[in-house]
Amino acid sequence: MKTPKSILKKLNERKESDSFRSLYVAEDGIDFYSNDYLGIAKLKGEENGLDGSTGSRLISGNSILAEDLEKYAAEFFNYPSATLFNSGYAANTGLLSCLPQRGDTIIYDELCHASIRDGIQLSKADAYKFRHNDYEHLEERIKAAKGEVYIVVEGVYSMDGDEPNFFFLNDICDKYGAFLIVDEAHSGGVYGETGEGLLQGYECEDLLKGYAFAKVVTFGKAFGSHGAMVLGSAELKEYLVNFSRPFIYTTALPPSSIERIQFAISKVRTAEEERLALKENIMFFRQAAVRNNVKIMDSKSPIQGVVIPSNVAVKAKAAELVALGFLVKAILSPTVPKGQERIRICLHSYNTQKEINALIEALL
Repeated sequence: MKTPKSILKKLNERKESDSFRSLYVAEDGIDFYSNDYLGIAKLKGEENGLDGSTGSRLISGNSILAEDLEKYAAEFFNYPSATLFNSGYAANTGLLSCLPQRGDTIIYDELCHASIRDGIQLSKADAYKFRHNDYEHLEERIKAAKGEVYIVVEGVYSMDGDEPNFFFLNDICDKYGAFLIVDEAHSGGVYGETGEGLLQGYECEDLLKGYAFAKVVTFGKAFGSHGAMVLGSAELKEYLVNFSRPFIYTTALPPSSIERIQFAISKVRTAEEERLALKENIMFFRQAAVRNNVKIMDSKSPIQGVVIPSNVAVKAKAAELVALGFLVKAILSPTVPKGQERIRICLHSYNTQKEINALIEALL
């Protein structure tokens, strides 16, 4: 079958730069690469046999199950409303493509996820990035902004594993009347008293009653499921139902998926022991790395990075670790900046100290 020359050229460029991606099925090994931080994905829920979905929620795909899940999620995350999307990608693109209007300004952290960037690209608003967690630079951007200003950050950044300072962001939003959007994909379930996320962990009432305009939570990480919620005001939900194209034109999740998400939230809600075990494993890993002179990135989250510059070198090290039975992933440029290629290690509540020590030794 004939293939366009432009496609072949792009593929060859990837291969020549050692940044070519391919799928593979992992063999048995110790999990240091999945986002199942609390082990919820391994738990089985009740099967009701309801597997079908018949259309978008605005046509035939809405259900009492979906509406009950949204109410349950809104109560759990302490927001007035929740809107269910089929994935975190759909939630981010669905929110950011329709919310900021022409003449408005989006200012986003330079390390924001691809789904955020794609949603911003689809928007008619002006958009500018600010240097990662640099709030002086953010203020400079705001001072030059027009219209309504939307600031977009993540709770935990998926490649570096660090987090923003919400007290600083709160002050900036209050000072300039900006609206904050937070993607809690990697912090939901892990932070907060019962896994509500990093915002709740700050225990600042202003963050919950007006300043945090919208929060995106995905269920494919610590919740061990899939799908996502956009949390915000009742008016925001009405707006998304009317103007968010990924919501309007996507076939609804099937009932079995909706029930799985509710099951996952209920398990996360009571996973105090798992959150504590995860926290202890993070501390143990970091202490062991420092003790053995393994250079790690500055992260207090389950996402830990060991920088090994160059795609060739980091791929070779990852292959060596996988051969030893450690399931890890090499993160290549251009996903991360050239020279910051890394082994991305995801820690879990179910990893043992023996496994972590063995991984550290293999990294030497």
